[in-house]
Amino acid sequence: MGFELRGPVLEGALVRLEPLEHRHAAELAVAAEENRGTYDYTWVPRADEVDAYIDAQLARAASGRLAPYAQISLASGRAVGATSYWEPRSWRSEDRLDAIEIGFTWLARSAQGTGVNAEAKLLLFRHAFEEWGVARVDLKTDTRNGRSQAAIASVGARFEGILRNWSRSWAPGEDGRLRDTAMFSLTADEWPDVERKLSERVARYPVVSA
Repeated sequence: MGFELRGPVLEGALVRLEPLEHRHAAELAVAAEENRGTYDYTWVPRADEVDAYIDAQLARAASGRLAPYAQISLASGRAVGATSYWEPRSWRSEDRLDAIEIGFTWLARSAQGTGVNAEAKLLLFRHAFEEWGVARVDLKTDTRNGRSQAAIASVGARFEGILRNWSRSWAPGEDGRLRDTAMFSLTADEWPDVERKLSERVARYPVVSA
């Protein structure tokens, strides 16, 4: 693939997405140890695993398949989670990106429901569609993860179906097992309407300075 996957800093009113580095480790360790009750089907590192987690993400980045981010809450100035561009795909030419996934996403419990996730998706969608010119963005999750499916649908992605035995399970105690995956997407044709609605939604959240 001629396209080189690199995620630039993306900043809005509520969140700044910074390329993931080890300087984010201490704050991510704190974020990861908040109430973990929402992580049933999502792998989120424990505090003592964060450095190894960052190493693994940077190794994936070196392979050209991942552009990992730390999510920085502008209200607190601290890293409150992570997200990534993932699995770039080019079909029409080697130097043109046709599709990308947004994945490896998690947020500290205190950052959930604050608009950080909605604005992060808005920033990631906008860059993918308007700067890279992709035809689609994928998002997917465990079929059992109703909370995640609702969050994905709420940012404008459309449910496409269930992919059976699609990938490894990240649920605790399920090492070595496969999961069924709920697939969602957003296409370039849908983006203008989704951008308008998502921008209006993000604008309703209060902006708090750190």
